[in-house]
Amino acid sequence: MVGSAGAGAWGYAQLAQADSVMPTHSMPQNYQVAARDSGLLRANLGQLAAKVGELQARVIEMNGVSKRVAQAAGVSYTDPEVQASLEEGVHVLDEPGGLAVPYESAETLGRELDLLERRLAMQRDSFAMLDLVMTKRAGIEASMPSYSPVNYPYLSSSYGWRRHPISGRHTMHEGLDFAAPHGAPIYAASGGVVTLSGNQPGYGKTIEIQHGHGLVTRYAHASQLGVKVGDLVEKGQKIGKVGSTGRSTGPHLHFEVRIGGHPLDPRLFLSQPEVEKTLVASADDDVKNVRSQVR
Repeated sequence: MVGSAGAGAWGYAQLAQADSVMPTHSMPQNYQVAARDSGLLRANLGQLAAKVGELQARVIEMNGVSKRVAQAAGVSYTDPEVQASLEEGVHVLDEPGGLAVPYESAETLGRELDLLERRLAMQRDSFAMLDLVMTKRAGIEASMPSYSPVNYPYLSSSYGWRRHPISGRHTMHEGLDFAAPHGAPIYAASGGVVTLSGNQPGYGKTIEIQHGHGLVTRYAHASQLGVKVGDLVEKGQKIGKVGSTGRSTGPHLHFEVRIGGHPLDPRLFLSQPEVEKTLVASADDDVKNVRSQVR
């Protein structure tokens, strides 16, 4: 629509230019034709001017929508050229009187239509970019391991440096230990693909789930594995049972979250506030560690 309108504006400009250079001796016999053509040009030029106004309003509206969507998505949105169009706004006014439409008016309309076409194309690209960003963000949020892997929120050991309960040495504990009874259900913290289901040195019966974006969760010391490699699981789906296999002093679930192979504190992802609580036994161990250091 915009392209045809621009072509029409160019045609009107050529006709107007031809009228402006018409020999003066032919004016009397061509007066009526020129007057009629001038009237048609004025009417059509007025329609084109109205179309330009509509497109300008549409660009402004789309720009406002883009900014609101970007703000909601937390994305920086700046478009200097579109912003400039909000302040410019070419207003084509039809001057009363005269037989011919000024060439500059038709030419200005053609240029403005071309400019609006480019700006609308830029707006379409902006919307496509915002749609991609929001779709990707929604996918990332959906893959976050926010579901508690057991219904027992108390922790027997937190993430971080600790004295190992078996070796007695200070080592980095790369996950959370949830105290839970033997046989309690283990749930997938988020949806994904099972990449490991079997015995692992030290971890005993272990399940690993790949959630995308380099995100992996690990569930260790299980008594029973309910999924196999390649299975698709949903967030909250039962995948096994709590046990004490591997290097363990009692029934519990060892839960890890890794991104790109690097461990992270699972409490950064879990939504349940109860996960912040720990057993009194864990607190006693911390107190003992402090006492041993100050003696």
